[in-house]
Amino acid sequence: MTDARDAVAAVVDPEIRVITIDELGILRSVDEDPATGRVVVTITPTYTGCPAMDVIRADIRRALAAAGHPEAEVRTVYSPAWSTDWISETGRAKLTAAGIAPPAPARVGTVVPLTLAVRCPRCGSPETEQVSRFGSTACKALWRCRSCFEPFDHVKAL
Repeated sequence: MTDARDAVAAVVDPEIRVITIDELGILRSVDEDPATGRVVVTITPTYTGCPAMDVIRADIRRALAAAGHPEAEVRTVYSPAWSTDWISETGRAKLTAAGIAPPAPARVGTVVPLTLAVRCPRCGSPETEQVSRFGSTACKALWRCRSCFEPFDHVKAL
């Protein structure tokens, strides 16, 4: 039997296939009842209408069953609302490597940093512009770099 937390943490986001739900901050908790072995997973969508949630819940159940935990409950909670601050540093690095600009942290301790520009994930230039508020998925916007002329997705800051 594999650790339930490890099995769930390895589930890949179905819309952004380079990052896990743990790295994206969707995974809130994995609790196992030692007496019964029943696992309860708590997740929070990136936004209320996220169309990927049914797939994520099914992938979590599949991963847990493969890890020897067939009795699993997946709970979806909306409060507190998901924040881009929940994306891990590893997740941010993976997004950048895949050509997707992650949002800057909304808070660094008690300081709220000011984002002056979205940097191009390919060349690093701050000379970018938003082309459309609507990107390849509902949680991303389409941007273009004025330096290397490449389009890229940017995870919308929430």
